[in-house]
Amino acid sequence: MKEDFRTDVKNALLVLKQGGTILYPSDTIWGIGCDATNENAVKKINKIKGSSKSMLVLTDSANMLYSYIDTIPDIAFQLIEVSEKPLTIIYPKAKNLANNILGNDGSIGIRIVNDDFCKELIRQLRKPLVSTSANLSTSKTPQFFDEIDDTILSSVDYTVKWKQDDIFKSKPSSIIKIGFGGEIKIIRK
Repeated sequence: MKEDFRTDVKNALLVLKQGGTILYPSDTIWGIGCDATNENAVKKINKIKGSSKSMLVLTDSANMLYSYIDTIPDIAFQLIEVSEKPLTIIYPKAKNLANNILGNDGSIGIRIVNDDFCKELIRQLRKPLVSTSANLSTSKTPQFFDEIDDTILSSVDYTVKWKQDDIFKSKPSSIIKIGFGGEIKIIRK
């Protein structure tokens, strides 16, 4: 089992470094991902999904946030610490990321992952990973790997084998937006 894990990290890493897209499990749902600093890779994901909505980004640690957020409000770390489930925080001013994943106001949603596979992949990539649900923009979010549309499966450059057999119902993260002054808005519980 650990061998599959290492093989998947190695294969996904090769694809990401070449500007490709992957289908992978996270600490929430199955996602389509790419190097979050590569605009062409982000364009590929938009084409796969049939949408150009802003996407969120995964990091492996709080330290990584400093490279991609201009100013991190203190309240962010408090929210991360007390959250009982995966939490995506939308920060007001991103930097060093592909422009086509940012919101119209320059904001970006970032989640620090707890999933071992994602952490290891991001750690080795040394960059954040785009994460968007593994569905077409007109379809519902799949809760299991088996619910992922064949169009998605055939469109990504690499599909991770790790956790494909998991039968745990997955759910998206909570989303909170933090303003420049530290004001908080709940987007999704």
